[in-house]
Amino acid sequence: MKTVLMVTQVIFSVSLCLVILAQQKGTGLSATFGGGGGFYTSKRGIEKFLSVATVVLAALFLANSIAFLFV
Repeated sequence: MKTVLMVTQVIFSVSLCLVILAQQKGTGLSATFGGGGGFYTSKRGIEKFLSVATVVLAALFLANSIAFLFV
């Protein structure tokens, strides 16, 4: 059981890193705090998929980490 959890932990962590790195670049810290002069636009297409995938993979990573504690 430990081996299965360890392998899935590695898979989740690598997948999470790849999804985060694949997200849109160029939105610096100034845009986070209101700079950049752009209007709020909703995410569409691949941006929305990557955003949802990040949340799902982070939740799976957290659940797997908690399960690993009890084994």
